[in-house]
Amino acid sequence: MAGNEPVPELDERFGDGTEPMSRAEVEQVLTDAEIFWITTTKVDGQPHTTPLLSVRLDGAQWFCTGPDEQKGKNLQRQALCNLLTGSNAYGEGLDVAIEGEAVRTEDEGLLRRLAAAWHEKYGDDWQFDVAHGAFLNEEGGPAWVYEVRPSKVLAFTRGVATQTRFRFDHD
Repeated sequence: MAGNEPVPELDERFGDGTEPMSRAEVEQVLTDAEIFWITTTKVDGQPHTTPLLSVRLDGAQWFCTGPDEQKGKNLQRQALCNLLTGSNAYGEGLDVAIEGEAVRTEDEGLLRRLAAAWHEKYGDDWQFDVAHGAFLNEEGGPAWVYEVRPSKVLAFTRGVATQTRFRFDHD
C-alpha cells in the first residue's frame, strides 16, 4: 500500500469484528500470497479476469503482462483495475482487494530489482532479463511491468468476519 498513510476503517455493515485489520497484517498477506487475480476492462466494457503472479516491493504491488495479452491490451486503453488475493477456505483466512490504477514502469534500475524479487519469490522459472524498459521473457518478447496504485484497499477476514477499508489520496 504505497503512497500516503491511509487509516484503516472498520466497516461494521459487513461482519462481527470490533477492530479493523492493521496495515501490517494486510501487507503480510500481499507479500506472502503466490496467486493473485486481476480484473481489467475490455473495449466492449466487459470485465476480463485472470490469475497472475505478483510481488511486493517498496510498499507497492507489482505485476507483469505482455502488451499483446488481453489484460495488456485492456490496460493500454483503461488503466483502472482490481488486483485480488486471498483464501478459498470458508472459515479462515484474509482476502485483500486492491482497487486502483495500473501504472507502467520503464525504469531499468527498478525493473532489475523487480526481476530479482520475482526470482526470489517464484524461483528459476521466473527469471527475467531487462531491456528497453521491460522484462524480456525466454523467447525475448517484452513483459511490461505495472504498479497498482491503490485508490482503495479492502481486507476481509474469515472466522470472526470483518471488513477493513483503506482509502488513498494521490497527488
